[in-house]
Amino acid sequence: MTERELNQYSPLTLAFMGDAVYEQLVRERIVRDANMPVRRLHDLTIEKVCAEFQAAAVKRLTDEERLTEQELDILRRGRNAGGITAPKHSTVAEYRAATGFECLFGYLHLAGRDDRVREIFDLVMQYAEE
Repeated sequence: MTERELNQYSPLTLAFMGDAVYEQLVRERIVRDANMPVRRLHDLTIEKVCAEFQAAAVKRLTDEERLTEQELDILRRGRNAGGITAPKHSTVAEYRAATGFECLFGYLHLAGRDDRVREIFDLVMQYAEE
């Protein structure tokens, strides 16, 4: 898709796509790391896809200036989207940051920039291991 086409999608639609892309990457990483009972796989996945984890990843990515200006704009667009209601287990700020994170993954994926999706994902997983 072109940048113009992508900019016509709502940030929540991009986040919807990005949620799926990110969760698939998390599941793949966990399964490749070890063969274990499905319940444990699920628990490990939930730790990495929750709003709190994603918000912490956004903070680290931005603090370390790992994102381009365009990526920061996409992140802000997702974070500032209207109609976001946070679940009970996270704050509104965390949920908004997580929505921005997922928006970025959706945008990059639909733009055909899966190499950049993987780079960002690898950074986030590196943060999780520290």
